[in-house]
Amino acid sequence: ELTVLGKAQEFFQICDLEGKGFVTRQDMQRLLPELPLSLEELEKVFITLDADGNGSLTPKEFITGLSQFLLGQFALKNDMMQQSGETACPIICKETMGDDEDEEFQFSNLMDRLGAKKVLNDESDVKQLWLQLRKDEPHLLSNFEELLVRIFSQLQEADNEKNELECALKKKIAAYAEEIQHLYEEMEQQIKKEKEQFLLKDTERFQTYSKELECKLLSKEQELEQLVQKQKRLEHQCTELLSGKEETKVENTKLKLTNQELLKDLERASHELSLAQQQLEVLQKEASRLHEEKEMEVYRVTETLQREKSGLLKQLDLLR
Repeated sequence: ELTVLGKAQEFFQICDLEGKGFVTRQDMQRLLPELPLSLEELEKVFITLDADGNGSLTPKEFITGLSQFLLGQFALKNDMMQQSGETACPIICKETMGDDEDEEFQFSNLMDRLGAKKVLNDESDVKQLWLQLRKDEPHLLSNFEELLVRIFSQLQEADNEKNELECALKKKIAAYAEEIQHLYEEMEQQIKKEKEQFLLKDTERFQTYSKELECKLLSKEQELEQLVQKQKRLEHQCTELLSGKEETKVENTKLKLTNQELLKDLERASHELSLAQQQLEVLQKEASRLHEEKEMEVYRVTETLQREKSGLLKQLDLLR
């Protein structure tokens, strides 16, 4: 059982060369050179071990299930060999070991069965204690080996749990990064939408104000044209009266006064028109200044959002 457990752990490492923390159906095919099974038989073994049907095997599912499978296979093989008068051979060993094996080989074989090389960097302390028990207290050697089995089994389970936690952590980090990217894209879309709405409202307001000024200017120009026409009519009347009789002098004087008043009105209207044009120029300059200020405000808002974006990216780096 110890040998099969150690071999199952080796098979898991062979299948999971990338260190994913789980074994897929394709990874299982790497055991073809290691086991006397065909591709179809390996497929059946994978389906049997994948009890939950999720398409992958955790270290616990793989090692436990494959150990039971191998134990069943070799128990069947031993029964067949005993029936045929042959001696069953343990797994891993390709030659029958005699009782006269040297201590070095026995200890190395024990460490291989336990998978100690994957856990310990230095086996000298364990080897010294094992040799001392073998020499001085041989009756305690089996108890010591059982203790080693439990210790290395727990260490292997802890390592498998660590791999599973690392895999889960990687998935959570990937999911969090995806969520941050989604939030970042939503924020960019919101910034773009608000910027377009802001510019659209500002443009519409400027166009409305410009139209109002143009209407006022057109009205002033029409009033001026009316005054000019009225002046021309009065001048024509004055010319006709001056060519008339002497009795019309008083009337002419009145017309001249009226003409002077009209000239004053014309000058006043011209002055008002000039003021209106100056006011239009001032308003146009003010509108241009307001447009520049709005552009600067949009730039400041964009810069603020960029700083917030940098802060989010730094938080993402810290979380990673």
